[in-house]
Amino acid sequence: MHTRAQARLQVVAGPMFAGKSEELLRRVRRARIAGLEVEVVSHALDDRRGEGLVSSHSGLSVPSRSVSDVRALVDGVRGRGLELVAIDEAQFFGADLVGAVDELVTGGTTVIAAGLCVTFDGRPFEPMPALMAIAEDVLKLTAVCAVCGEDAAFHQRIAAAAPGDPRVPTRAQVGGIESYQARCRRHFTGGSARNGGNRA
Repeated sequence: MHTRAQARLQVVAGPMFAGKSEELLRRVRRARIAGLEVEVVSHALDDRRGEGLVSSHSGLSVPSRSVSDVRALVDGVRGRGLELVAIDEAQFFGADLVGAVDELVTGGTTVIAAGLCVTFDGRPFEPMPALMAIAEDVLKLTAVCAVCGEDAAFHQRIAAAAPGDPRVPTRAQVGGIESYQARCRRHFTGGSARNGGNRA
């Protein structure tokens, strides 16, 4: 029988292709090996690899509960005696996630929130920066620049969504390698597919 440790907020952040989901899955596996009660939650907006599945670009995956908003997330985990809640693509849950996560951690449940901390146009992607500010443990990852191979803290949109696609806001277009590239600061051009050049 393990002794329950003090709950913590752990944040795994970075641009696309940095290994955020892979790190979240690694922590989930370790928690399950340790015998903890774990729930993995993903946002319904991200169905690239099928609903109800958190997976990494490297092919690792675990089943998850897919929810559309913070209320559904909290309702699904409250009162279940969970010791760890792992939230993938946390950026899609919006500002209300900050208070909900704080409530869960204060109530004794460790939360891992993984997500993008920067938008395709190089701006802070809330609520990740706010979660990073109040977390006990922050891991900021970088990807590999598709142009020069250096550390990449940004991702560049190289293909826009179909005009009038109502599913996602412009700044939250869901996609993968077909729509985005990781870029270092030197080769990041502000996210527009039309800005083909770089600032070098």
